Amino acid sequence: MNRLIGSNRTRHILFSVLSAALIIALIAVPCLAGGNGDVAGAVEDTWTAAKGQIKTVTNNVIFPALDMILAILFFVKVGTSYFDYRKHGQFEFTAPAILFACLLFTLTAPLYIWNIIG
Repeated sequence: MNRLIGSNRTRHILFSVLSAALIIALIAVPCLAGGNGDVAGAVEDTWTAAKGQIKTVTNNVIFPALDMILAILFFVKVGTSYFDYRKHGQFEFTAPAILFACLLFTLTAPLYIWNIIG
């Protein structure tokens, strides 16, 4: 038997490849878009079915988390900019302004983002 397959290393590689192929074949699920192959229709149906849940999670979890992170970063950056101003005599507005604009965007996004997305 050793002469037919070869060394232990070759057997090990062959066993690994065959095991991976078997696992992939067993786990793989065919992705079908329906009877006529309409992928766009399947995506639209999925979006229509899950739209309410996605909106709720986005409005109640994702945007508030982003708002909190950006608010903390904004106030930390304003504080460090103030200490740099006291040290060097020049206040750097760029980073706090960018963080403030991002914070305004995420605070107001739930009002208009769903009109854009649909």
